[in-house]
Amino acid sequence: AIRNAGWSPEDLSRLRVGVCMGTTVGCTMNNEDFYRELRTGGNPDMHPIRRFLISNPSHSVAGRLNLSGPLQTVVNACCSGTDAIGIGASWIRHEICDVVIAGGSDELCRVTYNGFISLMITDPSPCRPFDQNRKGLNLGEGAGVVVLESEAIRKKREKAPLAFVLGYGTAGDGFHLTAPKPDGSGLKQAIIQALSFSKTKRSRVGFISAHGTGTIDNDKVESRILSEVFPKIPFFSTKGHTGHTLGAAGAIQAVLTLICLQKQRLPANAGLEIPDPDLPATPNLCTRDFFSEIAVSQSLAFGGNNSVLVLQKGGEEK
Repeated sequence: AIRNAGWSPEDLSRLRVGVCMGTTVGCTMNNEDFYRELRTGGNPDMHPIRRFLISNPSHSVAGRLNLSGPLQTVVNACCSGTDAIGIGASWIRHEICDVVIAGGSDELCRVTYNGFISLMITDPSPCRPFDQNRKGLNLGEGAGVVVLESEAIRKKREKAPLAFVLGYGTAGDGFHLTAPKPDGSGLKQAIIQALSFSKTKRSRVGFISAHGTGTIDNDKVESRILSEVFPKIPFFSTKGHTGHTLGAAGAIQAVLTLICLQKQRLPANAGLEIPDPDLPATPNLCTRDFFSEIAVSQSLAFGGNNSVLVLQKGGEEK
């Protein structure tokens, strides 16, 4: 991301550069051997525990790049990556930072994997977001990062931006520990908040990158709200390609949304074979062109969290 933005670590170290990263686990909880030895009366080395306790991606990035700006690691379940980008953009707008490195990262481990299996929301086959026969999610791992710049820095560098973060909204519905509120009021509030902040009319939105996990409840709620707020505007889920990367999901999704904006192409909703007739809106079924410079990327998370970004293709001002 830093190379793509045309920065060098040396240049960044001279500026007010913040780091805001989202995660859920932080690093692989590779401590099974530790507990296995402990439970059998051994005296295991504490390194795996120390590694887990200090697994702070924002701190790691700042230390590697010798940065001294504000640091924040967002642990807000599957909204973490989206929230990190929204928070990073607010640091720019409030002139706290010249540049912010923002995104999300997560790794898989057997603790996480078995935890989701115990919730009975995983599909042993490739996931099928919004499909009539969907059974649940697939877990994935990865990272997505963007470099946010202030207007002053951008003009000084005379480098065209790839995109703009126009707006960010977040809202909690407090309905259930893991399930979204059936009426989708939290997601709807987050969308309206993000659109209002960005001063963007709904008609200008070219597409929506949906959270689209492939679980029964998530897809039902998202379809309902998208049919209400963005009727006839195409949407899709990328989880059929990436799996659900938890704290990294929103950041990876934002990056993929920006690529779609740059290419002016929409992918088909991977995994969808039979549209669910009980859902009021059906996602994009085939790869096709579109003509808009604005898109919405949204995340839903455990705890009733809902977060939304409004993104615009670069090259011209809002």
